[in-house]
Amino acid sequence: MPEVPVKLYMDKLLKECRNVARPLALLSGPVKDKALRAMADRLAADEEKILAANEKDVDAVGKSFEADVMKDRMKAAVARLRMTADDIKEMVERLRMIADLPDPVGAVTSRWERPDGLQVSRVRVPIGVIGVVSELSPLITVESIALCFKAGNLCVFRGAPEWGLTQQAIGIGLREAAEQNGVPAGAWIMIERPEKEVAVELIRSGKILDAIIPRGGANLRKAVMEQAKMPVLCYDGGLTHMYVDGDTDMPMAQNVAINSKVQKAIASNSLDTLLVQQVIGRQFLPPLVNRMLTEFKIEVRACSKTMALMGQMAVSGHVSVIPATEEDWHTQFQSPVLAVKMVANMDEALAHIVAHGPCLTAVIATTRYESALRFTREVDASAVFVNASSRLNAADSYGMGAEIGLSGLRLHAKGPIGLEQLTCEKYVGFGSGQLRYPHPVPETYFDAIMLKRP
Repeated sequence: MPEVPVKLYMDKLLKECRNVARPLALLSGPVKDKALRAMADRLAADEEKILAANEKDVDAVGKSFEADVMKDRMKAAVARLRMTADDIKEMVERLRMIADLPDPVGAVTSRWERPDGLQVSRVRVPIGVIGVVSELSPLITVESIALCFKAGNLCVFRGAPEWGLTQQAIGIGLREAAEQNGVPAGAWIMIERPEKEVAVELIRSGKILDAIIPRGGANLRKAVMEQAKMPVLCYDGGLTHMYVDGDTDMPMAQNVAINSKVQKAIASNSLDTLLVQQVIGRQFLPPLVNRMLTEFKIEVRACSKTMALMGQMAVSGHVSVIPATEEDWHTQFQSPVLAVKMVANMDEALAHIVAHGPCLTAVIATTRYESALRFTREVDASAVFVNASSRLNAADSYGMGAEIGLSGLRLHAKGPIGLEQLTCEKYVGFGSGQLRYPHPVPETYFDAIMLKRP
C-alpha cells in the first residue's frame, strides 16, 4: 500500500490542533505538574525499552556507512546517537525539574487602577500551537514537549530521523502517562515520518502554528528563517564576542576566555571571536593561545598582528595559529575553533562587534567601571556579561530553570526562552460600568433610559 503524500499526512496530523489547544491552555497547574512527574516515572520505568530502541537506531546508522574510508565518520555518528542509562536519568531529572517550576499561566505581571476606577491587569496566557524542528538528541525532545506543555501550549515536534525508534519509544510512554493523569489526548504531536518534506510542510503551516522554534545547526536555522510562514520564536544564530580591555585582571580574563570557548565548544553561546586591546596583547595572548592550542586542542585563527606576535610558531603535537579570513569574523563556529583579533581600543572593538553581528552574547573583561558600563550600554546582544563566561547566558544561570533555547531576535524575548517566554500577555479589565466618551447616548437622556430597564 503506497504511503500517504506528505502534505495530506501533515494536514490530517495538524487538523485537530486548534480544538485540542483550548482545553490544554485551561489545564490547572497541579494537573500539569502531576502529569509531568508521572511522565518522569514512566521514562525511568521504560529505560530498557528506550535503550533497546536506541540500539536499533545505532545499528541502522552504522550499516549506512559501509565503506572503510568512512570509518571515522561512522564512529562519530554512532557515538552521537548512542544513549546510556545516564541519558535517561538526565531526561527524568529534567522532567521533574520542570514540574517543580512555577506555572506561568495565569500569573499577573502588573496591575493598576485608572482614574475612572477601571482595574487593569496584565496576565500571562499560552501562545497556542508551537512547532519545534530539531536535529538534536532525545533529551531536547523531552525538554521541548515538557516546557511547551507546562506553559499551556500544544507542541508539534519533528525530531531528527536518525533517532526515530528511540523517540517513538519515548513518545509512547510520555503520552500514556500523561493521558492517565488527566491530560487530553493530543496534548502534543510527535511527527514520525522521516522525510525532509515533513519538516518543510511544518515550517510552512502558518495557518495552524502560532510560532516555530528551530533547534539545531546553522543550516536548519537558515531554512526556518527563510521559509517559515509564522513567527520564529527562538533563533540562536549570532556570534559570541569577548573583549579584553587594557585594564584587566589577566588571570581572570584568561579563565573567562577559556571557559567561554572550551566548556562546551558546540554550544551557540560558546566564544567565537576574542578581541584583545593591543596594549596588553604581548603579555596576554601568547600564554592564552598556547593553552588553547596544546591543552584544549582549539584551532586558533588570528589576525595579522596576532600572527606576527606569535611568530607563526609551530607547537609540538598541534597545528600552529593560522591566518584568519574575513569570513571567520562572521562565523558562529559551534566547534573547537576560535578567531582572535587585536584591536587598538574599545571603539574598534565595538565597531567590530557591530560590523560582524548579530551578536548573541558579549563579554568584557575589565577592571574599569566606566569601560564596563559603556560596553553593557552600547553592545546590542541577548546578554552582555562583565567579567563572566559567555556560557552563563542560559536559563539555569539566571535561576529560570529549563529553557527551549536561546534567542537573539529583537522581538518577543532575548536570551533564554524558558516557561515565561513561552507565554504572552493579555489585558484584563474589571469595571463597574465605565464607558468610553463621547457616549452615543446624550447625557440628558441617560438617566431616563437607565430607568426604563426591566
